Amino acid sequence: MERRWYVAQLKPNGLQLARRNLERQGLEVFCPLQRVERRRGHRVSSVLVPFFPGYFFVALAPAGGEMRAASHTRGVARLVALGPEGPKPVPAALIAALRASCSPDGILQPPGLETYEVGEAVRVTAGPLAGHVSRIVALAPEDRIWMLLDLMGRETRVAVKRSDVKRL
Repeated sequence: MERRWYVAQLKPNGLQLARRNLERQGLEVFCPLQRVERRRGHRVSSVLVPFFPGYFFVALAPAGGEMRAASHTRGVARLVALGPEGPKPVPAALIAALRASCSPDGILQPPGLETYEVGEAVRVTAGPLAGHVSRIVALAPEDRIWMLLDLMGRETRVAVKRSDVKRL
């Protein structure tokens, strides 16, 4: 029987435990990740976190014992149900779209945003600084880029949205 995708709710900090146990049972698990910047004191680090915190997708056969086994797996709190009928499958098109926007290792890539590196030359294309050319000095969280612009004879550090710059 063909497997369909369902949403499973995790127990606190249960992602790795649930994933390991479900894969051990021969089930396919999909948990899209996103890279976020975390700040601790003066140190900024990039970490991977689930795109849907507390939830992930699991492929199950609707009939048979897979649904019961999955919902009672260590690390899984429950399969998400929309009403009294029980768990509802997620449209396959949604899973396909999520997978298409992920890298091979499951990390979601922001749509339409280029990835830049420190030291790269870029031109500002929108906003009050449009037309200025500069080099990237730092990558900031929330899709911003820090650059040094020559304004009024001084180099000034400014933050610009990634979508407002283009590679030279």
